[in-house]
Amino acid sequence: MVTKTIFRKTAQLLENLELKINEVYDDSGNIISISETSLVIIDEFIRKLKEMISPHNFENIAEEVYFFKKLKPPFISKYIYYSSVLEIESQKPKAGSKILKKYYEAEQEKLKIFYTDNSDFYSYYTRDATYLDHKVFVRNSYDLKMKLSLGFYNFDQNFTTSHDQVISQFAAYEQLEQFLKIQIDNLSESNANKIASPLNWSGSKVGLIELTYALYQMRCFNGGNIELSEVVKFVEKSMGVDLGNFHKTVYEIRNRKQGPTKFLESVSENLAQHFINSEID
Repeated sequence: MVTKTIFRKTAQLLENLELKINEVYDDSGNIISISETSLVIIDEFIRKLKEMISPHNFENIAEEVYFFKKLKPPFISKYIYYSSVLEIESQKPKAGSKILKKYYEAEQEKLKIFYTDNSDFYSYYTRDATYLDHKVFVRNSYDLKMKLSLGFYNFDQNFTTSHDQVISQFAAYEQLEQFLKIQIDNLSESNANKIASPLNWSGSKVGLIELTYALYQMRCFNGGNIELSEVVKFVEKSMGVDLGNFHKTVYEIRNRKQGPTKFLESVSENLAQHFINSEID
């Protein structure tokens, strides 16, 4: 199998994985149940990815770096994220809001320690630097002078580089930070004090889902470190609309005969015409 085909199949696998996880959110509102079910699904998809990649020989270093730096981490980060959420939620004390708040804040401190321990590589990651890529994102090409994961020698070296796991942890913990912040905010704020939104969506629901999905795919929310279902819930709450089975609608949008961007094209054309009319006036 050629590398371009593998890259295309990997992207499709990730899209299908995200749709599957969003279905889990539709079926349950219990975060423990969501996490447990999501982990089973993610494990299945990672195994498929591993079967495809382990025997593959990349044509050049650039392709191998791209896979282990950009394509593999989103899969592993989801597994790390839901594993962390499951552990946190299943072990949280049955207590009042003050104790729970301290519990979540202690989890935030653990994340800070991780970032501190990996500060050099985190700086490399956030700057999108490349000068170490040939060492840290190529199989069997690690540098013993660099800090390696304690479990590195237990990894499958046909499916692992020295630092793709760390990249996955960064992405997972960025999302976990958002989760912990939401839990703390929910404990700190009373629903009675929340201001109702003055906006209500008056366009089509399909159009709103198309717009939301487009913004989600562009990583416009939390730098991409958030699940689509969470974005949809926020949009529903903010706009006073029930988007129903949105993952089914996304599938239908992707496969409709007139193209997947009907609403976005209409918005673009309308805005362009508005500016043209404004120049005439």
